[in-house]
Amino acid sequence: MGFDRHYSAGLALRLAITMACLAALAWSLLTPDLGAVRILCSIGVVASGLGLWRHVRRVNFELARFVEAIEFGDLQARFARPGSDSGFDQLGEALDRAIRKLRDERVRLQEASRFYEALADDAPAALLTIDPDGRIEPVNKAARKLFNRHVGVRPDDYAPYGGDFAATLTGLEPGRSQTMLIETDIGPQRVLVRCASLTRFGGATRVIAVQVIQQALNAVEVAAQSDLIRVLTHEIMNSMTPVTSLARTASDLMAQADANGDPLIADARAAVDTLARRADGVMHFVETYRTITRPPQVHRRIFAARPFADELAKLFVADDDRSRIRLDVGVTPDDHRIDADPDLLAQVVINLLRNAADAAELYRDQPEVSLTISLAGAGRTRIEVADNGKGVPEELRHDIFLPFFTTKKTGSGIGLSLARQVLLAHDGSIEIDSAPSGGALFRLIF
Repeated sequence: MGFDRHYSAGLALRLAITMACLAALAWSLLTPDLGAVRILCSIGVVASGLGLWRHVRRVNFELARFVEAIEFGDLQARFARPGSDSGFDQLGEALDRAIRKLRDERVRLQEASRFYEALADDAPAALLTIDPDGRIEPVNKAARKLFNRHVGVRPDDYAPYGGDFAATLTGLEPGRSQTMLIETDIGPQRVLVRCASLTRFGGATRVIAVQVIQQALNAVEVAAQSDLIRVLTHEIMNSMTPVTSLARTASDLMAQADANGDPLIADARAAVDTLARRADGVMHFVETYRTITRPPQVHRRIFAARPFADELAKLFVADDDRSRIRLDVGVTPDDHRIDADPDLLAQVVINLLRNAADAAELYRDQPEVSLTISLAGAGRTRIEVADNGKGVPEELRHDIFLPFFTTKKTGSGIGLSLARQVLLAHDGSIEIDSAPSGGALFRLIF
C-alpha cells in the first residue's frame, strides 16, 4: 500500500531526526562551554518531537473523522487532500473510496427497501402485522381497503368483520391457515387467512395475510356450470340433429305417399310433423342456453349514474305497460359516476326490474318497485332493486343463481345466472336479501 510506505518512511525520518537531536543534546551537555549548542539542540529536540507527534496525530485525526462520519451517517465527507505529503493524500483517497462504497451501498439498500415496500403495498392480499403488545396495523393498500369499517388497533376492534375473524387474529398460530367468512362492504366474503412470524426490533411480530377467495370460488363455480352446460348441449344437439332430419324426411315421404288420402298415413304424418316441431323446439332451447357458456365481454367506461337510472326507469315504464307499478328511483350522491360496461349493466338491471315487477304484481294490489344507486365503500358502486312481493325463501337464495333454475312458470332460468356472470366480470358480486317491504332485494356491488 502506497500510504504505508510513505507514512513509514516519513515516520522513520522524523524519528531519526529526533534521535539525532537527542544525541546532539546529550553530547552538548557532556561537553563544557557549549551553551549555544545546547540551546540549539534543545530547540531541535522540541521541533523534531513536535513534528513526530503531528505526524502520528494526523493519522489518528483522519481516522477519527472517518469513524465519526460513519457514526453520524455523513457519507458526503471528503478526506483526500491533493498535494499532501507522506502518503496522506493516498490515505484520504482510500477513505474516500470507503465512503463512496458505503454511500453506494446505502443507495442500493434504500432502493431495495422502496421496492419491497411498494411490492408489499401493492400486493393483492391484505397484510396485517401484530406486534408483541397485540397492536394490529394494516401494511398495504389491500388491507386498508378491506378493513375500513372499524377504529382501533386491538383484535376486539376488528369485531365488525365477524367475531370469528377477531378471534382468529389472536389465535391463529404461525405457519397455519384457515378459511372463513368475513363481513365486508360488498357483503359476506370467504377469505383465506394465513399467519407467519417475523423478528422485528428484537421481538416476534406476526404477519396475517388475508386473501379474498370468494370471487375465485364464484368464478370456478360458474366455469364448472358452463363446462357442464357446454357438454350437455353439445351431446343433446348431436343427438337431436339426426332426429330432426329424419322427422322432416319422413314427413316429406308421407306427403308423397298420401296421394289417395289414406287416413292412417295422414295421422302418421301429423305425428311426425309434431315430432319435427318438438325437435326444432328442443334445438332452439339448447341453442338459447348455450349463451351461458360464453363469458361476457366487458367494455368499461365512466358514466353518470343519474341519466343511466332515468333511462332505465323510462324503459321499465314502457315495458309491457308497467305504468300501474310504482317505481321509485334514487341516486346518491346525485353526481355519482359509475365505472362499468353500461350495456351489460343495463341488461342486468332491466332483467331485475322485470323480475321485481312480476313478483310485486303477483302478490300485491299496489305493486311497488325501487331502484337505488349509491356510493359503496372503497369507491365502489352499489345498485339495489327491491319489490314488495312475496320475497325469496332463505333456502332458495343460492339456487336462484344456478342455470336453468326458476320459480316462474314462464321463466327460462338464465337471467340471474347471466347477471352473476356479468358482475363477476366486473370484479363485483350480486346477492339477494329481504327488502323492508317484505319482498326481495337484489344488491349489486362492483
